[in-house]
This record gives sequence, C-alpha cells and structure tokens, in this order.
Amino acid sequence: MTFELDVHTHTLVSGHAYGTITEMAKAASEKGLKILGITEHSRNMPGTCDDLYFMNLHVVPREMFGVKLLLGAELNIMDYEGTVDLPDRLLKRLDLRIASIHGNLYRSGTIGQNTNAVLQAMRNPRIDIIGHPDDGNFPMDYEQLVLASKETHTLLEINNNAMRSKMRRNVKENIITILGLCEKYEVPVILDSDAHFMTDVANFDHVLPVVETVGFPKELVLNYSAEKFMQYLAYNREREGEQ
Repeated sequence: MTFELDVHTHTLVSGHAYGTITEMAKAASEKGLKILGITEHSRNMPGTCDDLYFMNLHVVPREMFGVKLLLGAELNIMDYEGTVDLPDRLLKRLDLRIASIHGNLYRSGTIGQNTNAVLQAMRNPRIDIIGHPDDGNFPMDYEQLVLASKETHTLLEINNNAMRSKMRRNVKENIITILGLCEKYEVPVILDSDAHFMTDVANFDHVLPVVETVGFPKELVLNYSAEKFMQYLAYNREREGEQ
C-alpha cells in the first residue's frame, strides 16, 4: 500500500515556509499523491498571511499536476475554551481546517484546561483535524481526546515534523499512547508531514516507523485511501449543514 495524501503543508505565505503552491503541488505529483492539503497559518501566527488571503482562495485551481488540492488553514487554538483565530465567515470558505496549539500563542494550563481547549475545538463543526496533539509541554488526557475524535468526527493527527522538533516534549511516547487508544476504540488517524519545504511533502520518515512498530492497523490510517479521506470530509460538510 502507498500513501495517497498529505494534507498538512505550508507555503511561503505562512511566513516561515519556502515553497509556492505550484512547487508544492509539483512535489506532491512527483511523490505520487492524489491529494495535497495546503493549510497556511492563520492570523495570529507571526509573519503569516492576512485574512484576505483566505478570502481569495477561490481563484486558485483545485487540481494541479494531476493532484487534487485542498486549500485551508492551520488555525491556532488560543485559550482553554478552544477559541480559534479565524471567524466563521472565513472558515466556511476553506476546503480544510486544522486546529493546533502552538507554544508561542497558547499558555499551557492544567491537564484539564489543556484537554478542554482541544475538546472544545473538536466540538466546533468547522474543524476537521487536530494538529500535532502530542506535545508534552501541553499535557492532556488522551483517552478523552480519542473518544471525542470518534464522537465529533475530528481526526487526530500524527505529525512527522513534531518528532523532529527539539522544543516539544515526549512526542514519540505521546504518539504511541494516542495510537494505542485509537486502536482500542477503532478511531482512524491521519499522518501528516507538516512540510515547510517541497522536498518534505509526504515525508513520514519519523512517524511511520512508530506506526509500524506498534502494529497500528492500516485500515485506520486514512492516508492510504484518498476516497476514504474525501468521504470523511464529506461527512463533516454534511454535519456542518445541520448546525
């Protein structure tokens, strides 16, 4: 089985990445991907694009080099109530929405406070994925998150870039915990590169060995099927319509 998608990547408009949309799409095509998600950092991340960027994404083709493009945002979880930093009127325009905690914007609290921050973001019907929920600098109750993932149809991300970061704590151990709970409760996950440069698209060199070592079921990894991932998103869009 080969990977068909990578849906958490950044271009130079995020402020600290270095490729264009065209270059990232070409790299995805060369890697044999069917779907590429480009999720720029939202407004509170230093150096990122203005809200107008997200408003104007409709002008960008949604297929390049034979790769389907999903254009969206990596939102910042700002507080213990799970507030994200783009208004609903913009979220509705996006193909894909990831919500993440970043240490320069979020003040770590207790396990309960950090867990609640992510749980509330997951209960936002606009959110599709929780980005890198593995940083031990923000301790959480992972069993609650996995159960909420199943309940809210919000994917937990297994982030390759997180395992390479020297600033994050206990990432590998936390990923193993998340995977164990996801297998126990039969909850799917998404592997993402979090690429900030073209050569890193679809690079899972750090997380894939962990996934394989723990024997995590392939049927619960959505990267192996573009069709299953798009069905997952379609369900979320239907859910939004019911809100």
